[in-house]
Amino acid sequence: MNFANDLKAVGPRIRMMMPQLTPLEARVVETVFGLRDFSEDTALKDLAAEAGVSEAMVVKITKKLGFTGFRDFRTAVSSYNRLPTAEMHQELSAEDSSQEIIQKVFRTSINALEETLAILDVDGFDRAADLLAKRGQRDFYGVGGSAQIARDVAHKFLRIGVRCNVHDDSHMMLMSASLLGAEDVAIGFSHSGNTTAVIEAIQLARKSGARTIAITNYGGSALAQITDIVLCSTAQGSPLMGENAAARIAQLNILDALFMAVAKRNYQAAERNLEKTMSAVTSKRKDKLP
Repeated sequence: MNFANDLKAVGPRIRMMMPQLTPLEARVVETVFGLRDFSEDTALKDLAAEAGVSEAMVVKITKKLGFTGFRDFRTAVSSYNRLPTAEMHQELSAEDSSQEIIQKVFRTSINALEETLAILDVDGFDRAADLLAKRGQRDFYGVGGSAQIARDVAHKFLRIGVRCNVHDDSHMMLMSASLLGAEDVAIGFSHSGNTTAVIEAIQLARKSGARTIAITNYGGSALAQITDIVLCSTAQGSPLMGENAAARIAQLNILDALFMAVAKRNYQAAERNLEKTMSAVTSKRKDKLP
């Protein structure tokens, strides 16, 4: 794993692989990121003692994360921790003033945007834009907050004449997925990448012949492993905010960029359709005026 060109990707890449770790392995990684004084001087034996595992276990985990060993891992993480964006993330506390809350929330979102930009798969992004521009049926699957993100992007796409169906009910997802074919595309929205209803719908969409895309926070999640294209956001969690809040901002930005890329692929048609849809809404508003 080479992060020489972009150290901002170190933290996000490690977080993305957390679902592939055992609870014990994940605890060791969390211990590393919880140590404020973790640096090039941190000894393997000291970290192992702090995490309550053997030195061999620490080395095994670093290799599982894609590093050549502990030294490679230590260098990358300590360099990442010195970045201004990494320092932006601060935990909220009950004693924070309104000004401190505002600063921490905004900085967490800025950090999520910076790091998501660092890890975004541009080739995958282009392939996703191609699919959405050319495919016949476009199904979006998500529940809870993820469904709201799906609705937001579906609304944008409709403005330029790209029709999408958003389903947040497990039965509706499966019925719709069963009717998809080789000319269609299905997108699964799931922060964790482990939402059962979304995974089952995407599996059925693939079985039906459709191409599939995942919008998630974890590249190693169950959803990511079964889709053709994975577009990952990344955000650090906190006890009060969780990860979802900042990750939602990052995902909305990915999807805004995807909307623009799809529009660009047939700009004249997008422009005509935008004029039609906006004219229809404007006329309706005028009709309601006294």
